[in-house]
Amino acid sequence: MKDLPPGATLRAFEVATRHATFTAAAEELHITQSAVSHQLKNLEDLWGLQLFQRGRSLSLTPAGAALAPIVREFFTRLEATLSDLREQKGKVRLSVSTTYSFALKWLLPRIPDLSRQHPEILLTLETTDKAINFADSESDVAIRFGQGNYPALFSEFLFREQIFPVASPDLLNRFGVPHEPAELLRYPLLTRDGADLVPKWEVWFQHVGTTISALRESVRFADTNMTLEAALLGQGIALARSGHVEAEIGSGALVRLFDVPFSSPVAYYFVCPKGIESQPHIINFRHWLLQASEKAQQSYGQA
Repeated sequence: MKDLPPGATLRAFEVATRHATFTAAAEELHITQSAVSHQLKNLEDLWGLQLFQRGRSLSLTPAGAALAPIVREFFTRLEATLSDLREQKGKVRLSVSTTYSFALKWLLPRIPDLSRQHPEILLTLETTDKAINFADSESDVAIRFGQGNYPALFSEFLFREQIFPVASPDLLNRFGVPHEPAELLRYPLLTRDGADLVPKWEVWFQHVGTTISALRESVRFADTNMTLEAALLGQGIALARSGHVEAEIGSGALVRLFDVPFSSPVAYYFVCPKGIESQPHIINFRHWLLQASEKAQQSYGQA
């Protein structure tokens, strides 16, 4: 660009826009007042624009006021990017695709542990409920929920969850604590729309030996997190996967109802294009995932 001045000249302009005099700008730049004045005069000549009204104090002309935020943003972004790159030095970026609910409820609480064990990994999370297609994705690897049928990909079993009803203490205070699964039929039940992977009340009741004709639904949701939030608000009982309610059960915000083992028919798998699973940083991430998954299995009573 023929109108692009030297970086020092642009910096002098940016600093001068934040001061009332050339002298004050010169003090910040650690150069003389005459050097600042000379640089800005050269910039005005180069651009063919008057940038400052000179008098007892500096003020920007309309042209200077229009250019000032652009130049300031350039330096701000440059400094931020350089700082980020220096911080990333020696690190390797790993982009992971997973579902939003899994990332929020299971993966995010465990990321500090990953950072402690493998500070060389700079993790980027991408969330989607769509089937993974690495040809159309910028993700390096993925964590997916399903039957484990990924013939064109490298896949590795991670863990399987338990499925059970959960309710807030407030709802149990209002409706009473159920003692038998069949009693849930008189409670408002929160249900999920969506794919076959979503836990279904009909299947759970069949598993515990309860015959049902119709459910007393309160609201039907299209999202796991909304279903659990409604349960937290005392709006009904949700059928939850264990990995999504660890924190809530641990804090007492939700109560697990009935200690009836019911393993999810689908599980979580690590998947990636064949061949890259042996890259060092991906091996480290896989091993960390497997360790975290084994601990999760133990906490769900499925060791």
